[in-house]
Amino acid sequence: MKNLIIVGAGGFGRELLQWVKDINKIQTKWSIKGFIDDNLNALDGMECDYNVIGSIQDWKPEDVEVFACAIANPRTKEDIVTLLKSRGATFESIIHPTAVIGEYNKIGEGLIAYPKSAITINVKIGDYVTLLSSGIGHDAVVGDYSTISSYCDITGGAQLGKKVFLGSHVTIVPGKKVGDDAYVGAGSVVIKNVKPNTKVMGNPAQKILF
Repeated sequence: MKNLIIVGAGGFGRELLQWVKDINKIQTKWSIKGFIDDNLNALDGMECDYNVIGSIQDWKPEDVEVFACAIANPRTKEDIVTLLKSRGATFESIIHPTAVIGEYNKIGEGLIAYPKSAITINVKIGDYVTLLSSGIGHDAVVGDYSTISSYCDITGGAQLGKKVFLGSHVTIVPGKKVGDDAYVGAGSVVIKNVKPNTKVMGNPAQKILF
């Protein structure tokens, strides 16, 4: 049995710990060792039965260790995953037992799928995608390192580039594209393509500066 270490001890990390526990309740898959975080005091004042056992920058992965990424910001996620993988780290996919994963999907490594998330059919998911409690429709594409917050609706044929961040309650209408490194604010409805490196918000979603 591998030792599982969660990368990031913030709120996302504590949620991910709960989903790992839920998986282990059905069948023990990992021995949970704790968190690594560059803020060694990240859990101060929080009720949690695991500790920060070291920093990300200093951690040297061992053969018996696997990792789960609890970093929401796509660019930071890419940087940290790249650093740890350069040292030999292996990342697990954490798929909650209540997640629905259909047939004929192509899913990369390191997927995080929250409770009641859904990936329907003929979907392409890149590496290190974070899917909170949201749905992805048929024939959609999600690029590497993207983060989809809760209650989003990624409809049929929608395409998200690499390192896209969607706030909660975002809707992408069928067939629309969101370019690499784009940020879509919470509650937005995307009815036209979003250019790379653009921040949009609203219904309909429009470019914003902040």
